[in-house]
This record gives sequence, C-alpha cells and structure tokens, in this order.
Amino acid sequence: MDWEKLLSLKKQGDKNKRLRLNQDITRVGFEVDYDRIVFSTDFRSLQDKTQVIPFSKTDFVHTRLTHSLEVSVVGRSLGRLAGKDLLEKHPRLEKTYGYNINDFGAIVAAASLAHDIGNPPFGHNGEKVIGHYFKHGEGSKFQRVLSKKQYQDLCLFEGNANGFKILTQSNTGTPGGLRLSYGTLGAFIKYPKASLPIKPTEHVAHKKFGFFQAQESFFKELIEELGMVSGKEVLRHPLAYLVEAADDICYTIIDFEDGINLGWIEEEYALEYLINLVREDLDTLKYSNLKHRKQRLSYLRALAINSLIRDSVKIFLKNEESILEGTFSSSLLDKSIYKAQIKDIIKISEEKIYQSSEVVQKEIVGHKILSTLLNSFVNAAANIYENKKTSYDDLVIKLLPDGTPFIAENIYETILNATCFVASLTDSKAMHIAEKIGLK
Repeated sequence: MDWEKLLSLKKQGDKNKRLRLNQDITRVGFEVDYDRIVFSTDFRSLQDKTQVIPFSKTDFVHTRLTHSLEVSVVGRSLGRLAGKDLLEKHPRLEKTYGYNINDFGAIVAAASLAHDIGNPPFGHNGEKVIGHYFKHGEGSKFQRVLSKKQYQDLCLFEGNANGFKILTQSNTGTPGGLRLSYGTLGAFIKYPKASLPIKPTEHVAHKKFGFFQAQESFFKELIEELGMVSGKEVLRHPLAYLVEAADDICYTIIDFEDGINLGWIEEEYALEYLINLVREDLDTLKYSNLKHRKQRLSYLRALAINSLIRDSVKIFLKNEESILEGTFSSSLLDKSIYKAQIKDIIKISEEKIYQSSEVVQKEIVGHKILSTLLNSFVNAAANIYENKKTSYDDLVIKLLPDGTPFIAENIYETILNATCFVASLTDSKAMHIAEKIGLK
C-alpha cells in the first residue's frame, strides 16, 4: 500500500481529484469529516445507547457517545504522533503532496468518532440478539429467499458493517451518505471483508466483517481507490490499527473506571492494578497528596492512557512495513509491553462488570425489547414487499420517522433496512416503541 493513495481526500460522486495542496488550510477535508459525523443524527443517538451498563441512571457511567468522544481524542493523539514520524520517513508526503501531522490526527480522530455509530441498542448484546433472531428465531424463515451471503449478514449482524452503511448509503436527498473522505472511510473499516467466506486465520482483520452485501459495490470502489488490494487479498488500512488501538485503550481503562465509580470494583484493589500499569511514570509524591478517590483515579487514568498511546505508536512505527504489506496480523495492544497489565484489568472488568447481575438482568430486558421490535418491523417490511400487507403492518410502519429507508428494490435490502432501523434506535426509544406494540 502507498501512503499517498491511503490519504485520499476523494468523496463519493467526485469527478475531479481532490489534492491536499488545494485544500482550505482553515478546514481540511478530514476535519470536515469529523464535523459531519458530530452533527449527524446517528451520532447524536449514541448519547442514549449502552456502552456497558444498559439504562444506567448514574451520572458518571459512560454511554456510547462519551466513549466515542474519548476514543476520538485518543485517536487524534495517536494519529499526530505517528504522523510526525511518518512525514520524516516519507518527506514526499509533505513536500510534494502537502500533507501534515494534523492530517493523520484528523483522519484517525474522525474514524474513531464514528467507530460505534452502527451499534444497536443495549451494547454488543444487541448484535447477538439480532443475529439470534435470524439464525434461530422467527427471522430464520427468510433464509429461503436470501443468498448465503445475504443471510449471513443478518445472522452475524455486525455494528461495524452497519456503521459503514450509515456513513456511505445514498438516500433521497443525501447521495453518498455523509460523503466522508475515502481516507477516513478506509481507516474506519476495521474488518475489510464480507460476512462470507469466514476466513480461518488468526489475522485481526478477519475476526468479523465490515460491510453488508448491499454496500459491496461501493466497498470495492473504495478499496481500489485507496490501493488496499494485493492480488485477491483485501488489506486493512494502516490507520485502522490506530483507530482500533484508541478504542482498545479507552474501553480497557474507562470501563474499569466505571466499575470503580459504581463501587463494583473495590477502590484500593482496583487502583493497584492501574498503578502496575503506570509505575514507571508515577510521581509518588504527587499521588500521595491526592486526597480524594476522584483525583487519584483521574491521575492514574491519564497516566495509563498516555503510556498506552506512546507504546501503541512505537509498535505501529516499528511495524509500518509489515502493516503496509498486510502481514501484520495482530492488534497493536497485543504487542504491547503492558500486555500482562491490560489482561489483568480486562479480567477484573469481565468478572465485576460485564458479568455482573445488574448488567445481565438489563441485557435480558434488552433481548425481549429487540425481539419484539424485530418481529414487528421485519415482518411488516417483508409483508409489504411481497404485497401481503396486513392492517397491523399499516399501523407498525406509521411508527417510522419520516425519511427512514424501508422498502427497497429486493427482499434482502428490505429486510436489512428494517433491521437497521431497529438497530438505529436508542435504548430508551427502543423500550418506548416496544411497550407501545406489546412488549410482554
């Protein structure tokens, strides 16, 4: 892969090349990407979507919105730090094409900001509920009318693929979705593959999938423009590793912090784990003078994030060649000198937070809500497409907001649209609609 291609400013529908040298220095295209994401409806809805704890009424517990904002801040730092060294190593990027350090930061920040934009209500459990509905629930009846890849899209419903759909899908009046720069879209794609075939490899880019069959045509155009292809193999955009690292850093440290603030993880026990992570940078005198838990936790969090940022950039730059060749197969944090400490923190979070009775109970409620919504909206969409509409279907579709993509040119995209509508709902809105249509 070549950096000049990977940093493409092109947008969907462009007929002329966008050159970095011609950009308005006060608002470069990658910064416009960030702004468009911030002002989008789908991004704003993240304020009422679960990060870890559904329906939390506690002020200091993170939502998908606060998590995404924090990931974008970390992503910007990762991008700028990496960009500084990359420009020194590849001076033509600056001298010939006009790229600067902030461009790398802006791309990673924008992609990081959008990284959860396609996630359904109730966290990753929401993805599982949707997949279960189509694989084992009432939605399994649609297997007979869908191709294997189309059906797999639904059985393994993936927030990353839905995010790509949100960012790029043309709708009436909005051709090209948010019309983000190709460089930003490339960095956004964590898993540059379809739902099938499932690749039996250890490569981190093959763990899940990154686009639905409905977006396959544009996906191919995008990766061709960015040069993310080697033979028949689609490669991961190098900056996607930094986006992934930003997310990994934040959820490792911030979820742990939420658990401490909720009292689910004992403070003295928890802070010791953070101290193990930052011991080399810890100012013991300063730390001992901090009188309140909030101060101590804030100080250790800042040190931990800074340590992981520096280490991630070091790993990225050391492995730049193999990353560009597509042979670097792990996440950056998997190579971290802090891997053991990260593993310990995640283990505690799994035991004390992710598997806590409160989270499990609320996930059960979320399962019932999403199942109710899918039964109503997916069946209504399919019935309307097949000219089998019932009076109940008429009532259900009246609950759709104006302009919601629903009935499409084929049954697959119709079912996908209905599913993605359910996925677009906030936790509270999903519960509200489910109660209206008969949640039991």
